[in-house]
Amino acid sequence: MLWLALAGSAGAQAPAPSPLPAEVEAALGRARLPRDALSVLVVEAQGSARTAPRLAHRAQVPVNPASVMKLVTTYAALEQLGPAYVWNTPVYLQGAVQDGSLRGNVYIQGQGDPKLVMERLWLLMRRLQGQGIQVIVGDIVLDRTAFEVPDHDPARFDGEPLRPYNAAPDALLLNYKSSVMTFVPDVAAGLARIQYDPPLAGVQRQATVALAAPGTECGDWRGALRAELSDPAKVSFQGVFPAACGERVWPVAAADPRGFAARAVEGMWRELGGKLTGAVRDGKVPAGLKPAFVVTSPALAEVVRDVNKYSNNVMAQQVFLTLALQKNGVASFDGAREVLRQWWLARVGDVELPQVDNGSGLSRDARLTAQALARMLQVAWASPVMPELLTSLPIAGVDGTLRRSQSRAGTAHLKTGSLRDVMAVAGYVHAASGRRYVLVAVVNHANAGAARPVFDSLIDWTARDQ
Repeated sequence: MLWLALAGSAGAQAPAPSPLPAEVEAALGRARLPRDALSVLVVEAQGSARTAPRLAHRAQVPVNPASVMKLVTTYAALEQLGPAYVWNTPVYLQGAVQDGSLRGNVYIQGQGDPKLVMERLWLLMRRLQGQGIQVIVGDIVLDRTAFEVPDHDPARFDGEPLRPYNAAPDALLLNYKSSVMTFVPDVAAGLARIQYDPPLAGVQRQATVALAAPGTECGDWRGALRAELSDPAKVSFQGVFPAACGERVWPVAAADPRGFAARAVEGMWRELGGKLTGAVRDGKVPAGLKPAFVVTSPALAEVVRDVNKYSNNVMAQQVFLTLALQKNGVASFDGAREVLRQWWLARVGDVELPQVDNGSGLSRDARLTAQALARMLQVAWASPVMPELLTSLPIAGVDGTLRRSQSRAGTAHLKTGSLRDVMAVAGYVHAASGRRYVLVAVVNHANAGAARPVFDSLIDWTARDQ
């Protein structure tokens, strides 16, 4: 169940409304957005709950923040888990190894690692071979019991089940439950070669696709391929690939998300020359078995950079669920929401609690106010983990989801968010005076997609404080 505190908690002061700057009003007009579509708060980062804001407009209205909600999840995780926190994935052997064969099962126990990508799965399998194993006379068992999450329909949110951003969390999340197809044109041969990563057992994959007629522009190259991707056991293309595109990469979520981990594990094992007489299946590590080795993730500080710079939804959900896993021994969304609620009350205090839903902002139900998020960002500015949070944010006009921002490059570290009918930015702006400001701006409106110039004008206005 989502949680929400009563608005107007004792001690919380509503910022006095202030007129919008003229350039922001003008940008709203050009974008055909009404003033009431925008919620914004600008306040000094080193201020307190009583610091008067430079700009406040509808700051106490609960709004859908989209991926800006990741700021709440990642800051809470940095404080509660610590920047050096790592996820361990233990691997167990049941049985004896003799002459290159393990007569028994291999168990891989997922503990929520958000970054168990293809390269690290390869290393895991190499370490398994390093135990002297070339043949597994038994099964590879995947233990995913650390997460208790409901069944997930990847098409439910927006009808796009093959988009990687719709992937669901998993205790054993491999390569974000997505494959990457790389198209490399060979003009002399009249075709494009296709590389698929990771290798997947039991999937027929078309190795090449014909090139489009000479002179064809790149355009909608994905549409031109006429891909058939809905069959978990087969990938094919009925169209062509334009050579003018050069090399292109297309990430696609698994058509069978629940079966993806088993296909990836078996595919990688066989790719490395390993043999398996049994199957890859779900199960639980037997009591008393000791790990043969443990695969360790990058530190949380690095994971948080991926989450915020590139707005990775499933990684954010993995981090969110880990809050409950560390406290309760098993992860659920209800458990994670309760951990976050307790942390918010202790650290942020008497401003409205957000409705966090799944922790990623990929939600129609998530809500927070600009005032509450701004206050959290003020608290974060004084936190020992502030450097890790700040460096995880996209830099305006430089990198991540803000690399195309038209505001003055390098003046702001801001998390972005966008959904249908939602666009948002929140973070820190470095002003001409040397002061740092918190900026939170959210647009909820059918025309929210046109709001980017409005945010650029707000960033520039905030930076120009002299």
